[in-house]
Amino acid sequence: MSKKSMQAKVEFALEMIDNIELIVKRHKGIVKTLEDFEGQMAVLMALSQIGETLKKFDDIIVEKYDLQEDRDGAYYTRNYIVHDYEGVDLGFIENIVRVYLPELKEKLQNITFNE
Repeated sequence: MSKKSMQAKVEFALEMIDNIELIVKRHKGIVKTLEDFEGQMAVLMALSQIGETLKKFDDIIVEKYDLQEDRDGAYYTRNYIVHDYEGVDLGFIENIVRVYLPELKEKLQNITFNE
């Protein structure tokens, strides 16, 4: 995979995280966002997009930046949302948005392609 293609994937995942942060801010919190049907759907779609994108990350980048658990977890979450097994547990989604996304964002922001 080319550097340009990989960089575009990183930027897209960061854009989806930024979108989630903006949606949460507009709704004045994660809980209120997930209580609102449109907010909930927007967050779930963005999380799905993040999972799909991370799954396509080049193995070299995944190894270099220690993203294996992040990639697997994001893709698991994507499948969980998309296939809606027994309904999506919004507490689980809240925890992802509150705890996991800030950590993932920091890791993604540290990926460089100018080496």
